[in-house]
Formats: sequence, structure tokens, C-alpha cells
Amino acid sequence: MINKRLLVKNLLAHNDENSFYDKKRFITIGEKEGKAKFLKHVCALANSNPKNNSYIVVGVEDEDNKIVGVDFFDDSKIQNLVNAYLDNPPLISYENIPFPHLPEGKVVGLVTIKSNGKVCALRKNIWKYYGGAVFFREGSISLPKAFDIELKDINSEKVATIEQHAKNNIELTLDGVIDFLNNRHADLTSHYKVFKEQFVVCWAGHRKRVKEKTYYSRVDIELINEQVKLFYSALDEVSIHYDENTFSTLEYVQLGLGKQQKYFPLEAVTITFLENGNYSIQSELVFEPPLYDKKTLHHILNTNNSILQKLEKGIRLNSSEKVDLRHLPDTYLICYLNGFEEAKEQMELARPLLKQTDQNIYLSLKLSLRILRKVRYN
Repeated sequence: MINKRLLVKNLLAHNDENSFYDKKRFITIGEKEGKAKFLKHVCALANSNPKNNSYIVVGVEDEDNKIVGVDFFDDSKIQNLVNAYLDNPPLISYENIPFPHLPEGKVVGLVTIKSNGKVCALRKNIWKYYGGAVFFREGSISLPKAFDIELKDINSEKVATIEQHAKNNIELTLDGVIDFLNNRHADLTSHYKVFKEQFVVCWAGHRKRVKEKTYYSRVDIELINEQVKLFYSALDEVSIHYDENTFSTLEYVQLGLGKQQKYFPLEAVTITFLENGNYSIQSELVFEPPLYDKKTLHHILNTNNSILQKLEKGIRLNSSEKVDLRHLPDTYLICYLNGFEEAKEQMELARPLLKQTDQNIYLSLKLSLRILRKVRYN
């Protein structure tokens, strides 16, 4: 079983960017250019390594390999994105790897790419790349190549050695459990569960009981053996269930207009642990967005746009506008879910303004964009 934190360290310590490994300060797959560049690198790494894994490490400075981290990214639909744009798409996963020195909520992203052994190519045009384009790695650069080029296996031994050096052991697992329970989450209700005598899942959060059901907020869930953060949220409510073989979560999001707030189920995730030392993760989007009167939402959209214009110009908001500002991320999301496409663009424009204005509202905006991304990919 691979300890993903050790794997990241080994990749950074012993390798410059090459034909099986790339590093990024961040990725922006919510925008066309960022999405296109990400797909290009995935295509190139898959074609350059037809028989072993390739990796992209996210949250690292390019010049000195300093680990600075990125926001927790739980997009379980990233395979859908790859399938939609690539022919012969590789298997791909994005995992969130905690590092002790990073602030709460910051992680290192690890993208694992496994080729299916066939030539991977862009299926359709995106940004400045044309459908049918095939990419390969030359050193640290992803370059287009002729479509009928032969796939060559040149990295299997190197990758196998790196992965072998990142194998987990009992000491690392015990240290991880103790650190999670006693140090990082000493102020929260914490638990752990061992599955199949091999896998250790730890979770922590503020616990509350509502109508004989238990919910957690400020939730952190980790698979300790692999040093992978499975879930993190400073805002959402989560219910947790488990038996001898599975560990399941159901995430809820709070949405509504004004004081009419309700909790809506967003995504159900089930991890199934197997006797052979493997596990699988299945996710299902169960979100049904609330529907509202179009005239009301059109008024709210115009009000939000006006608030953003005032923030951009440095104009002071009145008391009612300050109240509307607190609800702006949620109401923009509701507008988008009810057919107002421009709301997404306004949410992106609001990012830098809210980051300078109010960190809590900015955090709420990031949550709203995460919900939007999940709905769109699904």
C-alpha cells in the first residue's frame, strides 16, 4: 500500500519534471484555457507511459520545489471530464495529500494517470488545441506528435522503484492516527475505524444530534494508510455511516433565499474495502436544486451585480446591501441553477473582490463554485 505523502516527497526529491511526472503551482479546470492545458498534460503523460502510472503534483513552486499547497479539491467527476474530451482516455484520479506544515484546508494535489495502452488523443477542439491532436512528453514539455507514433515503455522500472520506496508501514500508520486524533483535531470529536485488518479511516468534526440522527460540521476525513484526505469542509454538514466493509458519507448544503434556508443532500460517497487489499470509491450526486420564481431571481441577480460594481469602485455599501453581500454566493448559485447562465461568470468575477472584502464570504463563494462544478460535470 503506497503512502501518498512519501510518494510526493520521492517525486520531488529525486526527479525533475520528466516523461512520467509533472508539477504545477495550481490547475484551473474551471476555465477553458486551464482545462485545455490540463487535458494536454494528461494526454501527453498517458501516451509517454503506456504501462505504468504517471503523476502530476499540484501545489508546488516550480523553481525550488517548495510545497505551498492548494485548496482541498474533491471533484469526483474529473474522470467524466477526461472521458468527454479524450479518445482512449486514461484512468485518472485526484487525491488530496495533507502535509503537517500547511494551513488547515490546504493540501497537495496528486493526479495519478494510468494509460489504457492505446494512443490517447483530443476528441474535440478546446481552446487553441484541435480535435485529433496527440501529445507526448519530451523532458518537461508536452508536445504534439504524429498520430501514428508508436507507444514506448521506458519508465516502468523507474516508477516501480519510486512507488516501492513509498510503501507504508505500521509505524507511519500509528503516527498518522495519533497525530490526527491528538494534535490536529484535539478540539473536535474524533473517531477511527479499522477495515479488513488493514485500512484505517479517521474522521473528526463538530457532532450534533437532530431528530435521532447524527451530523458533523467542520468535517475532516482521512484514509491514514495512504495519507489521503477523503473529505474536508469548513461549512457543510455531513452524515457518516459504516459497517464492516464500507464507509459512507452523505454531504448536505444549506441553500435558500433570505431566512428560508434548507439543507439539501448534495453527494453520497461510499468506500468499499475488499479482502484482497484493495478498495473502491463510488460517488453519486443526489442534489435536487431548489426552484424559485424567475422575476424574484432576476431582481436578486441585478442586486448582486450592483453590489459587485460598488465593491469594484470602492463605494461603501448600505446596511441592506451588506446583508445581501453575505448571501451573495448562495443567491448567485441559486440563480445559475435556475437557468441564469451569467451568474457563473459573475461568481468568478467576485473571487478577488470578496477575497479582499470578507474571508467568510469568500469561503462561502468557493463552496458555491464547488457545488456548481459538481453539478456541471455530472
